[in-house]
Amino acid sequence: MATQTAERETPQVVDQPQRPPAGVGRIIVYALLIAGGMLVLIPFLWMISTSLKTQDQLFTNQINFIPNPAAPDNYVQVWGRLQSINPQMTFWRILGNTLFITVLAMFGEIFSASIVAYGFSRFRWRGRDLLFSIMLATVMIPGIVTRIPGFLIWRELGLLDTYDPLTWPSLFAWGPLFVFLMRQFFLSIPREIEEAAIMDGANPAQVYIYIMLPLIKPILLAIAVLSFQGNWNNFQGPLLYISTPEKFPLAVAMRFFDQSLSKEAPQWQYMMAMATMMAAPVLLLYFLAQKQFLEGINIGGVKG
Repeated sequence: MATQTAERETPQVVDQPQRPPAGVGRIIVYALLIAGGMLVLIPFLWMISTSLKTQDQLFTNQINFIPNPAAPDNYVQVWGRLQSINPQMTFWRILGNTLFITVLAMFGEIFSASIVAYGFSRFRWRGRDLLFSIMLATVMIPGIVTRIPGFLIWRELGLLDTYDPLTWPSLFAWGPLFVFLMRQFFLSIPREIEEAAIMDGANPAQVYIYIMLPLIKPILLAIAVLSFQGNWNNFQGPLLYISTPEKFPLAVAMRFFDQSLSKEAPQWQYMMAMATMMAAPVLLLYFLAQKQFLEGINIGGVKG
């Protein structure tokens, strides 16, 4: 009897399915990441490879990533051919136009978005949450919807064929996403820091400049990278507002160059050379600020 009771009370060991070793899961994750990275890198590497090829190496049945012989002179000749179409479209003029638009718009977006986000996050006022919701709702409006009204406004102001439509709107926080990210970052800062500064006699402007801005450097740098990339690659805006070829930025100059060669045989080596030069600054900026960029996006998107 005692033996039967003991057998009933003895717990039965259930065989659990064996889990794969942790190393196997890590290998699978790395394999998927490498595969995804290759899907992104192959078109970029093909662009660089094509930019170094000669005309005879373009149209062949063989896939050759390494040109033999390489033609690095394509990066110089492309600007000579563009200048032969329009003598005013030199490399330094096109580069200066692009940097002028990009840098002004970038600093305008950072300045205006930080002030608006500071007001939404650190002050309490009637209708704040409603206005913030309306501002976020504008993200759902396609940009093409505002193109015609914007064009008509700038035409009435007599500012077509100038850089004003591409730079001045950045001073009015035209990026709701940037405001949202900065607001989330501001909310992650303890209010005790702000209250201590106010007790020491600092006004809101001083708190914003000397305390808040240094504390949100990661998100400022992240937004700077995003804004630089967006304005550097902007094609529709300059195409709509600028009609003088000497004022074209790089994105429109590349399309102008493509159209001017449409009657000839496709010269992809020159187009890929311009595309590589256009992509290089954005990639360089991202790699230099990669750590701060990811930190700003993660904190700004999660905390709050």
